[in-house]
Amino acid sequence: MRIPPAVTQRAAVGLMWALTILTLGVLLFIIAFILANGLPHVTWTFLSTSPESMGRAGGVLPMIVGSLWVAGLAVLISAPVGVATAVYLTEYTREGRLTAVIRFGADCLAGIPSIIFGLFGFVFFTITLGLGFSILSGALTLAIMVLPTIIRTSEEAIRAVPKSYRDVSYGLGSTRWQLVTRVVLRSALPGISTGVVLSVGRSISETAAVMLTAGSALGFPHSVFQSSRTLALHFYVLSREGLSMPNAYATASILIIAILLINLSAYALMRRFVAKVV
Repeated sequence: MRIPPAVTQRAAVGLMWALTILTLGVLLFIIAFILANGLPHVTWTFLSTSPESMGRAGGVLPMIVGSLWVAGLAVLISAPVGVATAVYLTEYTREGRLTAVIRFGADCLAGIPSIIFGLFGFVFFTITLGLGFSILSGALTLAIMVLPTIIRTSEEAIRAVPKSYRDVSYGLGSTRWQLVTRVVLRSALPGISTGVVLSVGRSISETAAVMLTAGSALGFPHSVFQSSRTLALHFYVLSREGLSMPNAYATASILIIAILLINLSAYALMRRFVAKVV
């Protein structure tokens, strides 16, 4: 018996809706569970003091500062390199072996486990270059780790810019540099920003690579050449060692709220920019 196409379509749409709701339900359950156990312990004292007794007491102020330094410096290093690479691949070269090799390398880097990046950063930045366990070592390692994400998202965003924009720009007498900076990048900025935001989120939530490069010092960092423990690593240590589960849940809650605020802020800025361009 042949099933009518309308029935098949309704069944497929219903299945996709069910899977979507299931996925969102699991996500909301995880977030709600962590926030319910962590938010009661998130106080001003917890946010503004340093940890004591290896994290059993005290707060997470040094971890907040360390996370901001490591993630911010990593994105500050990787974003210009990634966007410049994407611009070169799309606007300044033709499709050939070189572009294929660069894209293949970016795809391979994107699939490498973070612990491998951590081992490379430990050997190269920490030991060979003599940077030691420091914020700079961790930031350089994370910059390499998130670079493929920025390259591929920026490349796709630039490719999505209509060809007519380029034709009109050349018709008005623009140089290639003027075309790239004033037309292409402005139109592709929302997509590029998406890649940067994803990189910020991954940098903040990374543990393995940071543990092997930035170290796990509990003190307040005053320089990029000092060791510092990030929020994600602090949460991992607290939960693994069973030092203080309330503090572990509170740290996880801060991480979730920080990533949520970063994504919402980036989304609002992108919508505002798109509205100005249009």
